[in-house]
Amino acid sequence: MSKIKPSKGAPYARILGVGGYRPTRVVPNEVILEKIDSSDEWIRSRSGIATRHWASPEETVAAMSVEASGKAIADAGITPEQIGAVIVSTVSHFKQTPAVATEIADRIGAGKPAAFDISAGCAGFGYGLTLAKGMVVEGSAEYVLVIGVERLSDLTDLEDRATAFLFGDGAGAVVVGPSDEPHIGPTVWGSEGDKSETIKQTVPWNEFHVGDVSNLPLDSSGEIKFPAITQEGQAVFRWAVFEMAKVAQQALDAAGIAPDDLDVFIPHQANMRIIDSMVKTLKLPEHVTVARDVETTGNTSAASIPLAMERLLATGKAKSGDTALIIGFGAGLVFAATVVTLP
Repeated sequence: MSKIKPSKGAPYARILGVGGYRPTRVVPNEVILEKIDSSDEWIRSRSGIATRHWASPEETVAAMSVEASGKAIADAGITPEQIGAVIVSTVSHFKQTPAVATEIADRIGAGKPAAFDISAGCAGFGYGLTLAKGMVVEGSAEYVLVIGVERLSDLTDLEDRATAFLFGDGAGAVVVGPSDEPHIGPTVWGSEGDKSETIKQTVPWNEFHVGDVSNLPLDSSGEIKFPAITQEGQAVFRWAVFEMAKVAQQALDAAGIAPDDLDVFIPHQANMRIIDSMVKTLKLPEHVTVARDVETTGNTSAASIPLAMERLLATGKAKSGDTALIIGFGAGLVFAATVVTLP
C-alpha cells in the first residue's frame, strides 16, 4: 500500500480573467509591399490581413507579457501574490535559459511561483491552458497565469513573398483558478511530426555564425539573413482546414457540446480563409460569434487566441459566461482544442 498522500485540489478549473497587449506601432500592408512584389488586394484576399502590430525595442517579450498579465490578474480579481505558477508559451524569446517566465513572475510581483516556458507554436496557448487546468485540479497551484506572447516581427523574412505579410506581435494572458463546476472541457491535442518541415525556422541557431556564410541565406543586398519562419502554405492550409475541423469537432464531442449550444468560436488567427473554411466545415450556426482578429492583428502564434478572446469581450461581441470553442494549430505540426466558459 502506498504511503503517499493523494493530491488534493479544486474539483474543477476555469478561466477567471483575461488580458491582452498589442504594440503601439500599427503596420499596414503598404509597409510590407515595400519589400515584396505583391498588392494590398492580394494580401487581403489570401489572408484577410489589413494591418498588424510590430513591437518597438522597448516592447520586449517580457514587457508585453507583464502588461497583459497585469490586466488578466486584475480581471480575475486576485492579487499577483496569489499566482502559484506562470506558464509562458513563446517561440520568440531568444535566450535558451533562463525561462522568460521567471522574469515575468518577478516583474508582476508574484513572489516565488513555479515558472517555465513551453514551445508549442500556435497551439501553445491550448497546451498551457491544459497544464494550468491540471495544476489547479491536482492542487499544485491555486491560480495559474498562462501567457501566449510573440515578437514574430523578429522572425519574419520581409523579402519572403509567402510569409512577409503574415506575422504580428503581441501578448495575451489568462488566469486559471478553482471552480465548483466544469468550465474547461477535455483537451483534444496531439502532433503530426511527419509534417514538421511544413512550418520551420530557416536556419538553426547553432548554424548562425557571422563570418561563415556558406550555409546561410543572404538578402538582396548580400547581407546574412536573420533566422526566420518559413512555411509550405498550401500544405499547411489543407491540413488546417480539413484535419483541424475534425479536431475541433472532437473537442465539442468530448465536452458534450452541440454546435447549437456554442456561443463563440475562437480559432488560432492564422488566416481568414482558414477560419471561414473551418466555420463552414463545422456547420456552425449563424448565432455563433467567430473571432476574426487576424484582420488587424495578423498571426501572433501563441498569443492569437487570448488576444482574440480579450478583444471579443472588450468590444461586447462576446460576454462573460459564453461557451467558446478554442483551437490552436501550427508548427510541429501540433494542435490543441477545448471548450471553455469565457471569464
